[in-house]
Amino acid sequence: MLKINRRNFIHTITLAGATVALPRFSFGHQSAQKRVGIIGLDTSHSLAFTKLLNAENPDLSLDGYRVVAAYPYGSKDLAISKERIPKQVIEIQQFGVKISDSIAQLLSEVDVVLLETNDGRLHLSQALEVIKAGKPLFIDKPLAASFKDGKAIFEAAKQHNVPVFSASSLRFMENVVAIRSGKYGKVLGADTFSPAIIEPTHPDLFWYGIHGIETLFAVMGTDCMSVSRVYTDETDIVVGKWKDGRIGTFRGTRTGKADFGGTCFTENGTFQLGPYLGYQPLLVEIIKFFNTKIPPVSAAETLAILAFMEAAEESKGKGGITVIPQRIDQ
Repeated sequence: MLKINRRNFIHTITLAGATVALPRFSFGHQSAQKRVGIIGLDTSHSLAFTKLLNAENPDLSLDGYRVVAAYPYGSKDLAISKERIPKQVIEIQQFGVKISDSIAQLLSEVDVVLLETNDGRLHLSQALEVIKAGKPLFIDKPLAASFKDGKAIFEAAKQHNVPVFSASSLRFMENVVAIRSGKYGKVLGADTFSPAIIEPTHPDLFWYGIHGIETLFAVMGTDCMSVSRVYTDETDIVVGKWKDGRIGTFRGTRTGKADFGGTCFTENGTFQLGPYLGYQPLLVEIIKFFNTKIPPVSAAETLAILAFMEAAEESKGKGGITVIPQRIDQ
């Protein structure tokens, strides 16, 4: 009879009245293509994904993938990162995750990678290591801290034939998925909202406003032709005009109770885009991506989001004038 001591990860076999202990096992012995590595323990997402994947009875939709190794850094100069990393190193080890000394060491022990570093300025250099190693890669928001870096990531991925995608979990809210599928007919316009906390090291909306902006692009599409922004210390209003004349707006909030959502206007009615129900829908899409190597969000759409946010930053700096976003093929 086989017994498993889950607490200490020890196998024992009871045979003819005798109990024999087998060697300890680690999650690093997962079958091929199931071993997940995490880069960056300075965001809550790292631990949230690990809790779901390494649960005692994980959801079947997660297909047996487990986090086996993590490289903690992560930003070394953001205050929030300095506070989180030591705590999350301890916490993630409780799920059987090995702490790697370098990205190179992590890559030698995993099949796929979640790049979770909070600091978008580091994403290009970290992503390049993963891409050159040929590992399928999910990059958490923001893809990068600039359009230029984001474009460089996708160019490297194409050059090395490595599948890469980036997304906010807001994109996979149930009604967003339904509207995007065409369930309610043509989208005529949308207004979205999310917190838009500002971090001085990043263009304003890259840090947190990206959640609501990605929701906007998920239902409106990529062809935004002009952007203008009204900014105060408490609120952002960003207005985009799409190629076919449709209007989409984003409201970013910095006071009051934080919330995510929006309203979408379609030819068959007006629909709310929330509620936000957590990370599980995004993680399911990531696992599908690891299995199929087909990104659920195109590079063009992700770059269009970065271009929109950079245009909004330029509009703010020029007093709210209308700005033309960078073209994706530039």
